Amino acid sequence: MTSPSVTATKPQAAAPAARPRPATLSTPGHDTGLLLLRLVLGPTMAAHGSQKLFGWFGGGGISGTGQFFTASGYPAGDAMAVLAGLTETLGGLGLVLGLLTPLAGAAIVGTLINAIAVHGAGAFFAPKGIEYELLLTAGAAALALTGPGRYAVDRFLPVVRSHRLAHGALAVALGVILAAVLLLVRD
Repeated sequence: MTSPSVTATKPQAAAPAARPRPATLSTPGHDTGLLLLRLVLGPTMAAHGSQKLFGWFGGGGISGTGQFFTASGYPAGDAMAVLAGLTETLGGLGLVLGLLTPLAGAAIVGTLINAIAVHGAGAFFAPKGIEYELLLTAGAAALALTGPGRYAVDRFLPVVRSHRLAHGALAVALGVILAAVLLLVRD
């Protein structure tokens, strides 16, 4: 019987470790959840905007909403009614379509910060509290920060196709700053 021969081998250089692939958040469940949030929040806000602009759904129209803004201490009540109505309508429609989602979400955030300030923070629960406005604000900010998901127009636009947290954070910061400016001009 022969013994196996032992051969000396040079140590081989270790193969580079395979880089782990980053986990992707774009799953069908994730994208469908974002679509559901957009399809509830967007039309809700667009309907509120159309109340202000056109008097639809029992709204006051520009004149009635303008009187409310004037009574709430804002200058140029009718102009504020148009601004709020356009912001809510266009922001809401932007969320529905997933179009320029960071800006659409930020527009809703800014408008709702003013709504919370006007409504007051005397209570949390409805009907006299701010829970409804706070929930809408959080939903809009979440969409601005996460992006609209795969089922959205944004995926066809080069600049916002690959959503970045920085885009959403900057947009939300812009919405907060503009809301603060409007609150500063309020009596």
